Amino acid sequence: MSIALITLFSVILIMALLVAAGVFTWVERRGLGFLQERLGPNRVGPFGFLQWVADTVKLLTKEDEVPPGGDAITFRLAPALAAIPVLAGFGVVAFGPNLSLAALDMGVIFILAMLALTVYAMVLGAWASHNRYALLGGLRAAAQMLSYEAFFGLSLMGVVMLAGSLSLGQIVEAQSGVWFFILQPVGCALFLLAGIAAAHRLPFDLQESEQDLVAGFMTEYSGMSFALFFLGEYLAVILVSALAVTLFFGGWLGPVLPGPIWFGLKVGALALAFIWIRAILPRPRYDQLVGFAWKWGLPLALVNLLLTGALVVMIGGRPG
Repeated sequence: MSIALITLFSVILIMALLVAAGVFTWVERRGLGFLQERLGPNRVGPFGFLQWVADTVKLLTKEDEVPPGGDAITFRLAPALAAIPVLAGFGVVAFGPNLSLAALDMGVIFILAMLALTVYAMVLGAWASHNRYALLGGLRAAAQMLSYEAFFGLSLMGVVMLAGSLSLGQIVEAQSGVWFFILQPVGCALFLLAGIAAAHRLPFDLQESEQDLVAGFMTEYSGMSFALFFLGEYLAVILVSALAVTLFFGGWLGPVLPGPIWFGLKVGALALAFIWIRAILPRPRYDQLVGFAWKWGLPLALVNLLLTGALVVMIGGRPG
């Protein structure tokens, strides 16, 4: 692929992701309104569809000041660090056969690394805000990421063993016979749980719990700085959904329809599941959240990895 095509594909991909994140905010608000038997956005545009556009205009024109005592440079850089790594993670996603910006052999590791970088945005933004509630939120974010990263990567290593590759495209092709969520149900469940935590979504969003921390690490943010944090969160939901679809649900594989359409439908369905989970589950206590990761998540991921390794050894290679 030439440099011109790569640049064009990058621009189209970034624009599409920004629009998708904006539309996803509307879908979430309408979905939560339906699930909780209340009105969602219903004034701006048909069914309130243009509400995300109005919110974007509002955030672009809203005052955005550094709080007294805050570190101005870090305060400004932290929101960008929340969004840029997630956008970079989409560069290795396989949207279809031979349809990715960069088909890295270590694509899985690259996406995990990009998701892990987002915690630095929270910690740095919290520290730079010079606010005790923000600092507590940043500390929670760091502890939560350490806890769930411990088994986030391990939960998908069974898939890597079965596929014999860390390349996202090759993992999808290895599922031509059977999708890996059938062979790896425990790994799939653990990955989705850790993915919710990695995307900082309710019920695992205690780093910004409004009941006790106002808005956590985002307490002092407004305007486009606030918008970049939210953009990073919604893009992370889409990225985790895309990774889960690739690893466990056959990626672009499916009958009749073109591969990219199948991929988009699967990612959309999984993103809707994030909304459904937010609507029905309460937040746990913070000690329960961290305790589950170390007492249950990590041991189960290790047992699943051990059993998968034994299976691969016994059959002398990957299934099929």
